[in-house]
Amino acid sequence: MANAPFTNDAKVKPALGLAEFVALMALMTSLVALSIDAMLPALNQIALDLAITDPQDTHLIVSLFFIGMAFGQLYFGPVSDAKGRRFTIITGLLIFGVGTIVCMFAESLTVLLIGRVIQAFGVSGPRIAALAVIRDQYKGEAMARVMSFIMMVFILVPMLAPSFGQAVLFWFSWQHIFSSFLVIGFLTGIWYFTRQPETLPKHKRIPFSWKQLSISSRYILSNKMVMFYTLAMGFVFGSFLAYISASQTVFQVIYDTGELFPLYFALLAFSIGFASFINGTLVMRLGMRKLCTWAIFGWLGFTTILLIMCLVYDGLPPLNALVSVLFAAFFCIGILFGNLNSMAMQPLGDTAGLGAAIIGSLSSMVSVPVAVFVGSFIDEVMTPIAIGFVGFGVITFLFFWFAERTPIKV
Repeated sequence: MANAPFTNDAKVKPALGLAEFVALMALMTSLVALSIDAMLPALNQIALDLAITDPQDTHLIVSLFFIGMAFGQLYFGPVSDAKGRRFTIITGLLIFGVGTIVCMFAESLTVLLIGRVIQAFGVSGPRIAALAVIRDQYKGEAMARVMSFIMMVFILVPMLAPSFGQAVLFWFSWQHIFSSFLVIGFLTGIWYFTRQPETLPKHKRIPFSWKQLSISSRYILSNKMVMFYTLAMGFVFGSFLAYISASQTVFQVIYDTGELFPLYFALLAFSIGFASFINGTLVMRLGMRKLCTWAIFGWLGFTTILLIMCLVYDGLPPLNALVSVLFAAFFCIGILFGNLNSMAMQPLGDTAGLGAAIIGSLSSMVSVPVAVFVGSFIDEVMTPIAIGFVGFGVITFLFFWFAERTPIKV
């Protein structure tokens, strides 16, 4: 598990042209964002059809997705190294398809949530394997270049997915959003298996070992610096996830924006994508720590302004002012996401593959309860979201501060 020779295997050559490879890998990794964001416009209709009386319950359709992903990443990380990329992708897409079918025919919220968890577990396979395929074929500056191109495409998905969901709802029912996932997943699998060969030869695979998994896991979980950065990431993402889960309620119910909801959502998603681009241009010059420090204080500052606005306007700040403050705050989130993850991964060395799975899973397991907790207070005002942003932002700062003062474990 520890030594992964395939990461620097010079014999593995890209089989596709750069443009096709970037498009395929971006689609594979984007299935997660599509599965989440395309559902947002449908939450009201789902609540009506499934007789969901508590609006907070519909938020679980989004937040519980990350529970499935948490376990999926832990499973597919080792499987990808032991069984190969193609096996991981086909297995993940099949499980994703099963979960999607369960959601399509769900007649109760409980069944729908079970389907969403299965969906999320399955979609973790293509996501994990796609990142591994990129790592197999590119390294160093070439990998950074490819990842930059993929991120440029990936950023478009959260911006456009709600509009896609809204368009499906205009012509069909919410069940057809799930059927579209089924078609997209099927076409993605066909594209991958007809064009992209296996990038991890059998002699390079790492046999699964419970003993080695236990040793590596204990090392990662006992590294205080890794855990502090991971917890910081989990708490700040949890408060952000509360917004994602409630965004349809915020814009279509509280502010009554109707069919303009996807536009507001896209604008705020663009803020995060723009921050990722700016971070890429500054991080080599300024460093991750300095950018994270500025971003955390920026997050606390802008969310405090939001909280003050909520108190002044009885929980309902003017829409334009709300969007302006959220745009600035989410820019800070865009800086934090990538950097906190990279800083958590930095001390792990040869255990980076398993480390990525554990960090992703643990941060999801932290963020989901945070999102559910904040979401349970959201009704007809923005104040609970603002309090969640500030409160969990302070906790994020504390864990970041602890991590910065933790000696590097050798």
